[in-house]
Amino acid sequence: MTDATAAALFDVNKANIIYSKNIHERLAPASLTKVLTALVALEEGNLEDVITAGKEVNITESGATLCGLKEGDTLTLNQALHALLIHSANDAANAIAVHLGGSLEGFSNMMNEKAKEIGATNSHFVNPHGLTADEHYTTVYDLYLIFNKAIEYELFREIIHMENYSTIYQDKSGNEKEMKFKTTNLFLRGNYDSPNKVTVIGGKTGTTNAAGNCLIILSKDTAGNPYISVILRSKERQLMYEQMIDLL
Repeated sequence: MTDATAAALFDVNKANIIYSKNIHERLAPASLTKVLTALVALEEGNLEDVITAGKEVNITESGATLCGLKEGDTLTLNQALHALLIHSANDAANAIAVHLGGSLEGFSNMMNEKAKEIGATNSHFVNPHGLTADEHYTTVYDLYLIFNKAIEYELFREIIHMENYSTIYQDKSGNEKEMKFKTTNLFLRGNYDSPNKVTVIGGKTGTTNAAGNCLIILSKDTAGNPYISVILRSKERQLMYEQMIDLL
């Protein structure tokens, strides 16, 4: 793990830390933030809620991943969660946040309350997507707590396991639009193979200049026992996946 700033492997059933490096160091989590966004949405929202996109979906930051939402577009919370977790869509994150929290700030308050509630007390979130911002940080250990709570939801486990997704939503005039994308997880895309006797179920990727390359993974051994592994701030994507294979 020499290339990673922080990393860990957790045995979920035994609540045991198998490997740890700097697990309480505060770091930028990039799109791993979206795990908490999804958790809040699953606990506070209704999957059939219809979200109407507002000006919050107009994200102009260079390199920000988007699913293409425009003002006035409508989609369900269920559809938005798929875009959030599979494609890592920042516009979907903002649409979910404003729908549930009334504003990005309001939703960030909900995120911080949820994090505190589950014991992730070394974290602070100021947006739902993880694009670089002051005072937006978490730790490997807190991400484990958040992810461990999220995987209690069958829909969350189902979405992070999906290789691709397509759906139809509406524009402001009621015309149909298609949303179609592949997972950002290179284990699921077949670019990298998990080690012998380890099955990668899914997870969440994240990359920004400030956060480096980040990855959180749910995996199982041959007996079906679940494990959560995390790497934060790896210098290169390829190296991060190689490190994750080593960790698993």
